[in-house]
Amino acid sequence: MATTADSGNSGNHSISEWRSIVTLIVFVITNVVVLFPFHIPFYVPRWLHNGFLDALSSMRIISPRHQNGKTNLSWVRLRLSMNIVTAPVIADLFLLAIQAIGRDEIKQGTVGADHIHPIDIMVFFITLAYIAISIDASGLIRYLAFRVLQWGGKVGHRLFFYLYLFFFGIGSFVGNDPIILSGTAFLAYMTRVSSNIVHPRAWIYTQFAVANIASAILVSSNPTNLVLAGAFKIRFIDYTANMVVPVIITAIVLFPFLLYIVFASESLIPVEIKMHELPEEAKGKKPVNPNIPNARGTAEQQEDEPGEQGKLLSLEEIMNPFLDKRGAGFGAAIMALALISVLSLNAASSSLPGGVVLQVYWVTLPAAFIMLVWDLSFGWLHRNETREIAREGREQVEQAKAEQARIQREEMELAVFQGGEEVVTVAGNDAPGVGSDSEFVKSQSTTTDEKKEASTEKDTPTTEVVAKSSNPDQRTLSSIARDAYRWSQETFPTATAVLSHLPYALIPFAFAMFILVQALVTKGWVEVFANGWDHWVTKTGTVGAIGGMGFLSVILCNFSGTNIGTTILLSRIIQQWLRIHDLNGIPISNRTYYATIYSMALGVNYGAFSTAISASLAGLLWRDILAKKHIHVRRLDFARVNLPIIAIAMSVGCAVLIGEIYIIRNDQPFDLASVLD
Repeated sequence: MATTADSGNSGNHSISEWRSIVTLIVFVITNVVVLFPFHIPFYVPRWLHNGFLDALSSMRIISPRHQNGKTNLSWVRLRLSMNIVTAPVIADLFLLAIQAIGRDEIKQGTVGADHIHPIDIMVFFITLAYIAISIDASGLIRYLAFRVLQWGGKVGHRLFFYLYLFFFGIGSFVGNDPIILSGTAFLAYMTRVSSNIVHPRAWIYTQFAVANIASAILVSSNPTNLVLAGAFKIRFIDYTANMVVPVIITAIVLFPFLLYIVFASESLIPVEIKMHELPEEAKGKKPVNPNIPNARGTAEQQEDEPGEQGKLLSLEEIMNPFLDKRGAGFGAAIMALALISVLSLNAASSSLPGGVVLQVYWVTLPAAFIMLVWDLSFGWLHRNETREIAREGREQVEQAKAEQARIQREEMELAVFQGGEEVVTVAGNDAPGVGSDSEFVKSQSTTTDEKKEASTEKDTPTTEVVAKSSNPDQRTLSSIARDAYRWSQETFPTATAVLSHLPYALIPFAFAMFILVQALVTKGWVEVFANGWDHWVTKTGTVGAIGGMGFLSVILCNFSGTNIGTTILLSRIIQQWLRIHDLNGIPISNRTYYATIYSMALGVNYGAFSTAISASLAGLLWRDILAKKHIHVRRLDFARVNLPIIAIAMSVGCAVLIGEIYIIRNDQPFDLASVLD
């Protein structure tokens, strides 16, 4: 059996070397941190902290800091977030510092190696994500969900079925992120305004599961699919042809299990859904663009309040949806043309002479640019209207805040008066230094305890308050940036909303994980894992390859840096497994090869709805959106609800894949050179 491999991509280091051991430990710790993020407190001298802020203030970068009083504390407590972005980056920097990785690992983890090109993958996914999120920002997905709600009516099981089909159909076309962005908020509103849906569990968990199941069909729907297809030179059309049957049958079989077993309670999916009625005056209102800041005035804050008023505003949000018909139509056309062009380009690239490799982002990058130009142009042409809507809404919010402050002030004055103090209001501008709205409190009596307390405060230097007020008119870089962002929201609402929702966290996370996995490759650990996989497949055959890889990929999604990190790691392991067989001249059958690849594809997509919310970036987004709607998903509940769902989905998907592999594949040796060259 080979112990090393060509191209410098396998184990040319002993795994017993201390740097190799540290690399593995750092990789494991990094993935644990991604699973359980936390903060590290650290302290800096107060003089250094204040001096730094004062320096920024003197350079007009930030506003002058406020001194709330003297303090005896000599240190300032700060916190370093260890999460899905910072942990992998810090891990890479640490390995670089101890020389466990170097220039080669960084280059291979960013530019690419073994047919995995991170930069190309990120450009492709981000540009396609812009088009998909732009379609979502046009209101199309929420409007279609509203139409589905109308078709389903008040029959609970029928509505559940219609929404299930809707999320699956849309998710297979645009991916899971737009479904998470709009569908999650829609379901949160819908379940809230229903009087007999006790808990939204059935609706939100089903939506999350079916969105991730649907994302397994097209390569473009999930970055995990992009990594897998690139690593094994799979044409996009071939990937879809092999995945569409297991995925569709999974969706068909899963639905009755969800409806009649997992969520069988009447309190979750009622036979008849009782919805609050929308008043006639609300039905006649013109829907406003939710991308415009303060577009709904105070309604945005009031809809989160408990009571009938909040439910009425939530009902208005789903029953009177905004739709930009031209933007939705243009975006859908651009998406369709981009996907068709990508499939055609990818299918034709293998037959081009001279070894020319056409990159699919050559299609999505100009398509995203065209979509961006459309969003900017449409915003500029309608800037007067959107700015007016934003101004009116902002005035309503400011008036509401002023009224609330006035009520609180009156309540305070009343409490002070009832407590034995007289409130004296000085009106007019006669008194020097006192404005027309100034007030002061004159105490009528002072108890002995109060005198002692006052004396104590007088002797304590830390209670002396010397407020340093900043000039509200002073312009700083931060205030200019804040105003520029608000201007952009009011002038280009759709483009700004889309750009703010792009999955930027994916970029540093993915690159850092590529580098970490490449470190495992060069330190010999991937070869060890590949040998272990080879022993398993040798003993269990094709069926064992499907079951083992399906199980392994789902488990690792929860413990190996989300499903993206899992796909990167498993792709390297399978590549090394192929390289071992190629060097030893031992063939791998077509059935075993394709069984391994496509069972991994099932696992890394389905693994998003397994036991950990951090198994996918979509899961983190889903949780955050629900939290904003006051639906808090706990880790234990996420695992408990999803365990039967993932068990059913993976069992069905793997069973169908076994049948498919044995029908369309044979036991002839697979051409390893076609992947490893």
